[in-house]
Amino acid sequence: MSNLNAVILDETSFNNNGDMDLTNLLALNDNWARYDETAKDERLERLQNVQIAVANKIVFDKELLEQLPDLKVILLAATGMDNIDRDYCEANGIAYYNVTDYCTASLAQHVFTLILSLSTSINDYQRITRNGEWSKSAHFCTLQFPIQELAGKTLGLIGYGSLAKGVEKLAKAFDMNIMLGARVGSSEAPEGRVLIEDMLPQVDVLSVHCPLTPETNKMINYDFLSKMKSTAFIINSARGAVIDNADLAQALRDGVIAGAGIDVLEVEPPPADHPLLDPDIPNLILTPHVAWAAKEARQRVVEKVAANLKNWLSTQS
Repeated sequence: MSNLNAVILDETSFNNNGDMDLTNLLALNDNWARYDETAKDERLERLQNVQIAVANKIVFDKELLEQLPDLKVILLAATGMDNIDRDYCEANGIAYYNVTDYCTASLAQHVFTLILSLSTSINDYQRITRNGEWSKSAHFCTLQFPIQELAGKTLGLIGYGSLAKGVEKLAKAFDMNIMLGARVGSSEAPEGRVLIEDMLPQVDVLSVHCPLTPETNKMINYDFLSKMKSTAFIINSARGAVIDNADLAQALRDGVIAGAGIDVLEVEPPPADHPLLDPDIPNLILTPHVAWAAKEARQRVVEKVAANLKNWLSTQS
């Protein structure tokens, strides 16, 4: 066990009301400070004289890092590392770790929750049941909204890492056909893949799993969506900025596609005037970046952070 100064800066971003067991992590070091959340202007004070920092989305930019001469390692409770100035860390001997392969089951389950909800109009049927419309029906049921089977439909995947493969596994259980998009920007599709522009008119559901890069930033815009079937759904559990969200809102209003399930936005939390928060957008299900967040997945995050800390400590003389 080490006796370094260690801090957890935004614990409630992965430990909800103490539902995580942090025993294995905390046992690796004697001296911990723990904060539920840390505002931007609180980072410097809380990181003073700290050697070990655990965080999820706290930004470690150059301006901050230059003022932290004691910091030795950043342990992210997340996969994405765009909140760390990695060039500065590498030039100044600050180690950094992320966690991977912890939420495939959780994310795939959430993606299919969105797909199933859109396919069965579940939110609309729940609403009219609660507001009394079913009670007024002339028949034993009421068929006001479309319902469709997924069997025989085509799921298109943009990006084909472990998360997309988890979604593919569930899609096969629903007897869906799978179409894999070629890498974004490719002019030729390798065997088993289809150019994205050729895939769009063929898919009934498009699920996005690619990283955010200059090529994918706002790749999905009004023109992109207009190439899809008017009956198709789009699901995004990757990065919010892959979609031009103002264009998506307009496409849904115009009936360009039939619906969307969105778990990520380009700014999180979103401003009150975000285009996808407008209540008049039809057939949109918007969830607050929780596809990854099943309890079991978050516990795996904690254990992987602990493993990363143990690994780093083993390198210290």
